[in-house]
Amino acid sequence: MDVSELTTLTHLLSLALRLEGEGQYNLAKIARAKADSISRRAAWELNLPSDKETLVRDIERLAASLDDADLQTAFRAGVSALTSERAPLIQEIPHPYVCRTCGHLTLGGVPEKCPDCGAWGGSFQWFPPVYWLEAYDPAEALERLRKTPLEVAALLEGLTEEALTRLPADGGWAIRNTVMHLRDAQNVIAARIDLFLAEENPVLEMKQVWTWARDENERPPTTREIFDAYHTSRREMLAKLESLPLADWWRTRRHEEFGVVSIKQQASYFAAHELTHLPQIESLRKREMNGY
Repeated sequence: MDVSELTTLTHLLSLALRLEGEGQYNLAKIARAKADSISRRAAWELNLPSDKETLVRDIERLAASLDDADLQTAFRAGVSALTSERAPLIQEIPHPYVCRTCGHLTLGGVPEKCPDCGAWGGSFQWFPPVYWLEAYDPAEALERLRKTPLEVAALLEGLTEEALTRLPADGGWAIRNTVMHLRDAQNVIAARIDLFLAEENPVLEMKQVWTWARDENERPPTTREIFDAYHTSRREMLAKLESLPLADWWRTRRHEEFGVVSIKQQASYFAAHELTHLPQIESLRKREMNGY
């Protein structure tokens, strides 16, 4: 991001803040959207390496530059988790909240009033670990959870097992690995829904599901059998969710990584998460269909 883009970004956020103060919320939303677009585009175009060593080095450099002791501690806890090849837990990196007026940042909870500008704590913005937790309401989550297996089936149509298991040149997942990942994630959400419904205060264990996608132990021999297991489990889970009274979607349990979460948030999380893998399958399908 160059100086002109940084200046534009700052001006957009300042404009949004002033517009909100005047009740011009529709104007403010597009100013904030453009600011977000500029920052995301700049980060995407940097295309920096994401290997563990580079990430650790970048986090440590950032932590050292901060004058906030709580943030430094949180970032360094993240480094410890990353080097141990695990995700940090909620007690290590609590939820962050930012004052919508002045930008004061706090971890773990909001003050009664902002210590910098006096804004009420209830006006602070919560930053969830991932937007997936709030992506869908119950009806939308059900619809997305129903549709994704059908879209995956269409992407698998006409491909041989050889094509489904062929690794891409960049060393990433084959289509089979992605389908295995979808099945593994489905098994996790299905088990969690059962815990929500059967127990009063279960702890939802953090699962590093992405690390299982290359593990062929006890896997069905064909990708389509893996897909069938995924789809069957999904249909069974949907039947349970569809029978839930609406109020029960806000039933909560404690998640080791994300803190207190609801059935709604878990359904939203997994529904939105799956969408990120459809372009992977589509890209590999195009490669196979085009013969390269």
